[in-house]
Amino acid sequence: MGKLERKYLAHFIDASFGGTPVNYVRLGKDLEEYNEELNPDVEVQQNILGEQNVMHNGYEVQSEVEPFYAYEGDPLFTRLCKIANERLTGDDCTTTKVDVLLKADGTVEWAYCEDCYVVPNTVGGDTSGVQVPFTVYNAGNRKKGNFNMSTKKFTATT
Repeated sequence: MGKLERKYLAHFIDASFGGTPVNYVRLGKDLEEYNEELNPDVEVQQNILGEQNVMHNGYEVQSEVEPFYAYEGDPLFTRLCKIANERLTGDDCTTTKVDVLLKADGTVEWAYCEDCYVVPNTVGGDTSGVQVPFTVYNAGNRKKGNFNMSTKKFTATT
């Protein structure tokens, strides 16, 4: 069994930010890497007998999207600029993200959708182009389901 190529792990952000229709945009065009930092909340305690007790209280997942270059007509770039320029906060920054693992034949192995906050970090860039790097903060309500790669539609399984 061979090593999976990184291109088979896909990440999508709903650029409509709760609008209709949902408009999932795939991340990665200019990214050399993208990782979900799980930030596990783990506490290890040792008692006087030398026994360890491990308490795992969950995760605080976040991802950095940098660089994120501006492309004409990109709905995610448009929304990021609105958030940054109008200094929007809270619900104005909420949307959903979908993580998908694809098989080599292009079919979906698994898909998970989760609520998230998308927060721009800077606006600017260098001579390579305008950039709006951002952070994705997972906010829960994670659901397993199916993702249609051609229509970019997520359907939760029951």
